[in-house]
Amino acid sequence: MTWALWAVLLTLLITAVVNADNAVSAVRDHFTKRGPVGPDSVKASRSYPRHGPELAFDKLNNTWWGPGVNQSGAGEWIEARFDQPTRLLDIIITPGVSIHADQLSQSALPRRVEAVITTADGKKESRFLTLDQAAGGQRRAFRAGDVTAVRLIVRSSYAASADKQVAIAEIEFFGPSNTSRNQ
Repeated sequence: MTWALWAVLLTLLITAVVNADNAVSAVRDHFTKRGPVGPDSVKASRSYPRHGPELAFDKLNNTWWGPGVNQSGAGEWIEARFDQPTRLLDIIITPGVSIHADQLSQSALPRRVEAVITTADGKKESRFLTLDQAAGGQRRAFRAGDVTAVRLIVRSSYAASADKQVAIAEIEFFGPSNTSRNQ
């Protein structure tokens, strides 16, 4: 074997050893059973009267949070906080005022959302989620560990206009199910 082949093999071996923990976590997360994870507290940049941030986490799809600002609501945010560091695997966001397709036109729908994840050590990481212009919950992979807060910032919206505000009917987080931890 030549020295170049040995160098490639050594590089592959070192890469495999360095990334082994990430690979094991990714496989475990992929196959683990998911369970709902509710936030301990919520807040928002602002809220329309009787449409506060708690309504986006109430497990009802006929209530909603809206900032009370017309057009796209760009820059407005809603935040979920967790008292204990939490492992999150997935998020479901239900855009609009309900899950019913015939009610999609009643509000602007979030299109691009920035998720700012805060971990127990105080570090922040941003991720961008792009939602479809569709009714019902939209699941997105959201693998993050030791999470203490997630702030969802509206960056753009579908059907924004002067007589509509952006609305989110429901936000649901999922982490490893308690039953999968006991097995």
